[in-house]
Formats: sequence, structure tokens, C-alpha cells
Amino acid sequence: MSERGRPRSFDRDVVLQKAMEVFWARGYAAASMADLTAAMGIAAPSLYAAFGSKAGLFREAVALYTGDATEDYWLRNDRPTARGTLEAYLRDAAVGMTRSDRPRGCMVMLSAAQPCDMEPDLYAELKALRVESMTRIRQRLQRAQDEGEIAATVDLNAVARFYVTVHQGMSLQAREGATETELRSLADSAMAAWEPLTRE
Repeated sequence: MSERGRPRSFDRDVVLQKAMEVFWARGYAAASMADLTAAMGIAAPSLYAAFGSKAGLFREAVALYTGDATEDYWLRNDRPTARGTLEAYLRDAAVGMTRSDRPRGCMVMLSAAQPCDMEPDLYAELKALRVESMTRIRQRLQRAQDEGEIAATVDLNAVARFYVTVHQGMSLQAREGATETELRSLADSAMAAWEPLTRE
């Protein structure tokens, strides 16, 4: 019987982490196969055998990234109040987006900002992730409204969109070199708007 191929000589989780960092730093289109294989330490045939295509690799990289982001921003930081939850969301972003050991900003938001540089189905998937983030905030605000923290007449969609927009702006600022202190200040300014936005 002939052998079915050589066993994989690399740790799939490790090389996927490396690929994620390349996509995060460069974006989907600008991340060439040469960039990816160099960072991953594998040859192109091995990349295709393991992930199918550049698009397949990108999808898995995004899944890896969003798994971490969901844990950081929602499961750990859900507080007794919506205000506390949103404040933790933005303050945690200020820290995460400016870490020195990984690319700056939010991978999903920065990738989705270049819709012409990727296949339509990939862009649609990134857009769905952004919508999910908006939905999570909207659901938390609804709970707060049901509990009386937010006035019954408040437009929760408008409040959710405001804080998503702040988060997106922080990502762009981080990519352009804003410090953690500067992003925390921006987060504080956004939270100063909480009372005007959520009361009658």
C-alpha cells in the first residue's frame, strides 16, 4: 500500500495565529502569499493543503480573532448595569487595541473597511460580524431598559450605533498611533454622553 502523504510537520494552531497577525496588520488584500508563508514558516503547498485557499485561511484567522474578542468584551465584562458593561467594553478596547505584542486596532473592523479588496462573500461575513456586535449591544441596552436603567422612550438602536461608532473610531485611532491613555480619554468622553443619551 502506498503512503497517503507525509505527516504534517507544523502545529496548525501556531501557524494560524501567525497568519491572523499578518491579516490583522496588513489587511486581506495586502497580505500576500509570500507574507503569509514567511510568517507561518511553511511552504505554499502546505498552506493550501491545510487551509484550502487564502480565503479559507482568512476565515479561520477571523474565527480565531473573534473568539478572543467575544471572550474579552462580553463574557468577562458583562456588568450589573449597561453603563458599566459599555464602559468596560470601551476601556478594554483601549487596552487591547494598543498592546505592543500584536497589531493595533480591531482586525474585523479594519478588514471590513476595505470591501473592494476582498471577495463579496468574505466581506458579507465580516459585515455579519459587525452586525452581531451591534446586536449584542442592542440586547444589553434592551435588558437595561426593561430593568429601568434606561428610559422607556430612548431609541436603543441610536444608542447602540453611537457606541459601535466610538469603538470603530478607537480602532482607527489605534492603527494611526493613538496611545492607550488617549483611547481611554476617548472612552471616558463617550461615557459622559450616557446620561443625555439614555434619559428622557
